[in-house]
Amino acid sequence: MKTLDLQTLLRENPYPGRGIVLGKSPDGKNAVIAYFIMGRSVNSRNRVFEATANGIRTKAFDESKLSDPHLIIYSPVRVLGTKTIVTNGDQTDTIYDLMDKQQTFEQALRTREYEDDAPNYTPRISGIVHLEDGGCNYAMSILKSADGNPDSVHRFTFSYTKPVNGEGHFLHTYMGDGDPLPSFEGEPEKIATMDDIDAFTAMMWNALNEDNKVSLFVRYIDLATGKATDRIVNKNQ
Repeated sequence: MKTLDLQTLLRENPYPGRGIVLGKSPDGKNAVIAYFIMGRSVNSRNRVFEATANGIRTKAFDESKLSDPHLIIYSPVRVLGTKTIVTNGDQTDTIYDLMDKQQTFEQALRTREYEDDAPNYTPRISGIVHLEDGGCNYAMSILKSADGNPDSVHRFTFSYTKPVNGEGHFLHTYMGDGDPLPSFEGEPEKIATMDDIDAFTAMMWNALNEDNKVSLFVRYIDLATGKATDRIVNKNQ
């Protein structure tokens, strides 16, 4: 698979929706995680990321403008032991709870479907990074309707064992803007990562569409120590 330029992918897509990047830094020292959200409605744009004890959660920037918390208020990132879970919805909690009961990532997601936001039927995208023996592996999942037909659910899981230094994968909800919004198609896109978390954060944030971007979270996990370094950028200040 050809390595694509993440900056170009973000700049050329005015509305990728929500996106997950998982990978490994070029120097091989860190697992790389990124998650961003975008919004077209007042309700969707009225959000910020807030740090929690082991990840982040979304919250309303202005509580008086929150019209519907359904699908927009959730914990995108949670940590379960040596595993970091990243998703675009409350399936984060589903994965956490069921994996805590010894089920697998895939088994947990079999209890969920795409989002109930007709006519978009937004895909649920999820990722998990597992630290192991000074290294890492990761997996990504997308649950989507059958080309907009809500009567059928398509489930795809992509696993990456012994990931290559400097390589990552990008999975997002939409191919672009539209009405209804066109769901992501194909495999997660292979992209290049960076050693510097601040440079990577700045590149992603500056490349996201200025009108539609809402928040960005980036985490680098030191594979030798398990220590996480985080960056959060919110458009609403």
